[in-house]
Amino acid sequence: MQLIYAAASPFARKVRVLAAEAGLLAEIELLDTAVLPTTLNERVNRANPLGKIPVLLLDDGQALYDSRVICEYLDTLHQGSRLLPVDARRWQVLRLAALADGLMEAALLARYEKAVREPEQQSQAWLDGQLGKVWRALAELERQAAQLQGPLDLAQIGVACALGYLDFRFADLDWRATHPLLRDFQLAFSARASMQASAPV
Repeated sequence: MQLIYAAASPFARKVRVLAAEAGLLAEIELLDTAVLPTTLNERVNRANPLGKIPVLLLDDGQALYDSRVICEYLDTLHQGSRLLPVDARRWQVLRLAALADGLMEAALLARYEKAVREPEQQSQAWLDGQLGKVWRALAELERQAAQLQGPLDLAQIGVACALGYLDFRFADLDWRATHPLLRDFQLAFSARASMQASAPV
């Protein structure tokens, strides 16, 4: 298998962390690439017509995307405990994982607005709207922090990668000051070897 990814992408980091935790990373060739919404990347576009990463290229020629699909697929390949539970916890995990994905997406869109658009094209209203989603997602995750305890699952991985992306691109937000339960969760989770190895630079 081959994973087309970018080291700075929180969605790609989520896949890499899950693969590492499932003991599958050695079976995946990592193909680091650069992707911007304003620049065509032919390798990515051939694999995913949406031009987005990550993309998992299977040995039979299939390409899987997006990160949710890739994570679910990888979770079927290992012999350990399921990171996406099949019991009653499944819907709770999926809901929190979706919230983490939404946080990542809003943060990415805010990042693009400031870093990719020309200054005269930037919209403060758009930026405020995306950061509003980030803050609302953080507030809900803080309320649901007790659900991030227990056996390792996809929600924990997603939330940790989302928070890690905020630290990487939006250090000035200081989300820890108003979200102590998430702060403690991130402090513990970021010490995992899978998180250390996948930290963006």
